[in-house]
Amino acid sequence: MQPVIDARIFIVDDDASVRDAFAWLLRSRRLPSEVFDSAEVFQRHLEREQGAPAQQPSCLLLDVRMPGLSGLALFDWLIERQLHLAMPVIFLTGHADVPTAVDAVKRGAFDFCEKPFSDNALVDRVEQALARSAAHLEARQQAARVRARQTELTERERDVMRLVVAGLPNKLIADRLDISVRTVEVHRSRVFDKMEVKSAVELANLLREGAG
Repeated sequence: MQPVIDARIFIVDDDASVRDAFAWLLRSRRLPSEVFDSAEVFQRHLEREQGAPAQQPSCLLLDVRMPGLSGLALFDWLIERQLHLAMPVIFLTGHADVPTAVDAVKRGAFDFCEKPFSDNALVDRVEQALARSAAHLEARQQAARVRARQTELTERERDVMRLVVAGLPNKLIADRLDISVRTVEVHRSRVFDKMEVKSAVELANLLREGAG
């Protein structure tokens, strides 16, 4: 798997030797990282950037146990803001923390890596997390584009679109809206043009993407 261009990898661990080792490992695979010595410092970083890490492919390597705010408490904070979707979390755990990490995965964490780590396996999972982040961001951007196109529709065009997507033929749409079939055809054509689709099926699929 090729590294994701312009990705951001965050390492949050109170152990300086662990932070340095991970940063070196990632650099060896041409993956730059940013390190933080506590969950509180990283949380303040995200607050200052107002969710900016969620604007580009990113992932978080997060220690489970740290003084002060724990990795799990930070993860809960990320979930509340849905930042874990654009920034997948890989927990770094000791053997005693494995059940806790497994539970975190069930709640939305990307994975956990048990100490001692396999360097290649860890970097592979980081790259997979970045790929998931990129896919999530692309889906979100596509949904925003669809919603923007919908704002260009008139109220009547939206009425016609809903019935087209429901599978009604032009005649039934005309009866339902008390307009002529020709008027339905005109509105239908304009909806397809504005939404940049060529069929009712394509339109339905696009709207599903927009709902995401």
